Amino acid sequence: MSLVPRSFGRRSSVFDPFSLDLWDPFESVNSPFFGDIGHPARNDATAIANTQLDWKETPDTHIFKADLPGLKKEEVKIEVEDDRVLKISGERKKEEEKKTDKWHRIERSHGKFLRRFRLPENAKLEQVKATMENGVLTVTVPKQTQPKPEVRAIEISG
Repeated sequence: MSLVPRSFGRRSSVFDPFSLDLWDPFESVNSPFFGDIGHPARNDATAIANTQLDWKETPDTHIFKADLPGLKKEEVKIEVEDDRVLKISGERKKEEEKKTDKWHRIERSHGKFLRRFRLPENAKLEQVKATMENGVLTVTVPKQTQPKPEVRAIEISG
């Protein structure tokens, strides 16, 4: 069990060594401890900023998976920046409200999200691929094969 709430702060994990975002504990506006009673304290623009993402490394690839329910592939943008940074961003639009509608509860999040990851040196940046199926975004980054060190037997003289 973690002592730090999973939603603490508005950015990626505090302990994520690959995250380029910095957590600011003094940013009380977005803290879960400051807000209206009965409503989680969150800024609509960052409502899904904490999009949870898995990063798995296999012998051949780095695989990123994010749950993005309700988003279309056209609403998600994937970029690789010059300094080997994978950037995944998008926006879930707020549902249009009509004056005749009576809302009883609004729990689904909306707003923009952005996640950035520094890729390792062995990533093939020109071969990054992405798919989106059933609300799950999968980004695959192939790895360059590491040449096996040449082992040469040395004869002992004497």
